[in-house]
Amino acid sequence: MAADKRKASRHTETERKFAVTEDTVSPSFEGLSAVARVERSDPQHLDAVYYDTADHHLAAHRVTLRRRTGGPDAGWHLKLPAGPDSRTEVRLPLGEAEEAVPDELRDVVLAIVRDRALAPVARISTVRTVDELHGHSGAPLAEFCDDQVTASAVGGAEQTWREWELELVEGAEVPADLLDRLANRLLDAGAQPAGHGSKLARVLATSAPEQAPRHDDPVHRAVAEQIEELLVWDRAVRADTWDSVHQMRVVTRKIRSLVKGSEESFGLTDDAWVLEELKLLAGVLGVARDAEVLAERFERALADLPAHLVRGPVRERLVDGANRRYQAGLKRSLAAMRSERYFRLLDALDDLKTAGPVTSTSGAPPRQTTVASAYRKVHKAAKAALIAKADPAVSAEGKDEALHRIRKGAKRLRYTAAATGARNVAEGAKLIQTLLGDHQDSVVSRAHLSAEASTAHAEGEDTFTYGLLFQLEDELARQSEDRLEGALRKLKKAVRAAG
Repeated sequence: MAADKRKASRHTETERKFAVTEDTVSPSFEGLSAVARVERSDPQHLDAVYYDTADHHLAAHRVTLRRRTGGPDAGWHLKLPAGPDSRTEVRLPLGEAEEAVPDELRDVVLAIVRDRALAPVARISTVRTVDELHGHSGAPLAEFCDDQVTASAVGGAEQTWREWELELVEGAEVPADLLDRLANRLLDAGAQPAGHGSKLARVLATSAPEQAPRHDDPVHRAVAEQIEELLVWDRAVRADTWDSVHQMRVVTRKIRSLVKGSEESFGLTDDAWVLEELKLLAGVLGVARDAEVLAERFERALADLPAHLVRGPVRERLVDGANRRYQAGLKRSLAAMRSERYFRLLDALDDLKTAGPVTSTSGAPPRQTTVASAYRKVHKAAKAALIAKADPAVSAEGKDEALHRIRKGAKRLRYTAAATGARNVAEGAKLIQTLLGDHQDSVVSRAHLSAEASTAHAEGEDTFTYGLLFQLEDELARQSEDRLEGALRKLKKAVRAAG
């Protein structure tokens, strides 16, 4: 996918919308301690064409994409949810009058749009009067917009209405309650909170497709929530936001774990394509994630060492090398996330939200993972690890793998417990997952240190620091192991208490 040559900018928009009638009198902001003066600008004439898929997939996720002319911010605007009153707005300058949606903006929401066409779905024209509210320093704090709106969905009747908007100026230093205090002035003037999140939402309200019914059981709800989370972290990965690859990988694994534990209730079998694809996606993301972990881990470890103990080009090999591998892994992840294969996985995940159970010949209800059954797997893995630890014939790698299997079981238990409301069990499983996650990170780090030390030695470099870091990692692993027994006992008590 070719990137648009125009430079995109990102802004945070914090605003509230209000419904008013033609007779509603504009509010007064006099007497507010934060507001020193109000300046009114000449009316602005704004014209916007909104784009979406035929079934309004962007609107269903509270995302708007428009091409606006007129006003000080003419251009392409992509607005993404960022909180109760906030949205992230990605902007691109205007190009040709009849151009298609810029690839750069399409890519941001590709997990929602996939390979569906984007086309105009509505046109909205606004005559806007803006009052700019300034503080005592003279800097602008907020804007009050009085909008006269004329709008129509493609193929729909024309609608007209009046509405007000309050928007805080991005970056302005304002009291925490300023938006509430300003909103109260609008309510006092007779306004009501708008029943829509955007003008487009109001226009499309009568033509929006019906939402398919969803299951009420907790596992289905948890899976549906995590699928929505996946789309959010997908956008963050595309923007290369810190820790986003990690979070997207976690969500991917969580969906797989929840579905696999109750596959019959989703109409799936052990060898279901969607389960394998989720596993492969987590693996692709893992290349960048593992490199990111190593870079952060080595950066911290080297920063904690006295300067005289850091010998040779250790930082270049460990930190810079891991960062390069992260960038390569991110590039590979993005390529996968722009593929038709990924789009079909997302389609399959959408189907899971409303999937029904497999009909059994016996008429028995579908099997689902319970807290008790998930815990039995953790307990079994813990016993196996204890036996492996005491067996001199088992290699160090085998002992580490046995501990890693406990972590996998604890992760599945945590997700199941969280979905079914067993909070204490989820917390206990999380502790074990964290301890053994640190242990596994140490295993990976030591293997990497050994390999890099061998390369450095072959180049005639001082390898003292590699050995020192290896020893520190080994101590961290032992500390995690020492705490494991107590964490397992605590988990056992929590499972018993949960019944």
